[in-house]
Amino acid sequence: MFFIDVQGTLIEDNTKLPTRGAIAFINHLNTYRIPYMVITNSTKNPSEEFLGYLNSIGLHIPQSHYLDPLMLLEAHIAKSEKIAAYGSEAFLNVVRKMGYTLDYASPDTVLIAIKENFDHDEYSQIIEFLLGGAKLIGMHETTLYVKNHKRYPGVGAILKMLEFATSTPYTVVGKPSVPFFTEALRRLNLQKEGIDFADITIISDDVKGDLIGAQSLGMKGVFVLSGKYRHADEIIPALREKDRPTAIYADMQEILESL
Repeated sequence: MFFIDVQGTLIEDNTKLPTRGAIAFINHLNTYRIPYMVITNSTKNPSEEFLGYLNSIGLHIPQSHYLDPLMLLEAHIAKSEKIAAYGSEAFLNVVRKMGYTLDYASPDTVLIAIKENFDHDEYSQIIEFLLGGAKLIGMHETTLYVKNHKRYPGVGAILKMLEFATSTPYTVVGKPSVPFFTEALRRLNLQKEGIDFADITIISDDVKGDLIGAQSLGMKGVFVLSGKYRHADEIIPALREKDRPTAIYADMQEILESL
């Protein structure tokens, strides 16, 4: 049984096309009816639209096998709340389409997603809202954001900075939050009953943003080098022994060959 990340794992960060072996791996799981959930932190497109894109490039993932943070947002933020949302324009449009009111005067909640060009004025505004009592919620806790072969601080890094600056604790909607993984497990059990976290292998290119949290729940972690990190020694030596992944592979093709 598997939980499988998308960006940097099933699709390349830059081309947005399948990584080596990704299509064959998903086909293998479908053919042999091996339970799996594709769990992504994607927030730039409505859930059904992004899943449709993945299917259009050959990743035949059923709707029942897919979960992203947008699908759980209403469990964290009521539609009646006023939100100061920060992220790409595409993300802001998705939030508006979901029926939320964006308010940059007196928000109840600050909601953080990713973009590569946060500026100092935005950070200043966010800090004022948080010091004024607004809640802090992140769409996910990814460590790095990769675009055009450049690496930027991910949402997790930004949340840590804001927490340190304002002493405001934060909540995470997507990975690696326990509620997100718990919902993914619930959906996995609709495919086959009796599955627990200890039965699951999670595959991701983000050790801190995905694998460590998953492993703390009892899952086995598989780290792929097809995304955020070019070499394992960029991250692995800095980790505590208990946080290190169970296995490391170049890409999905190597994992498929190992099955």
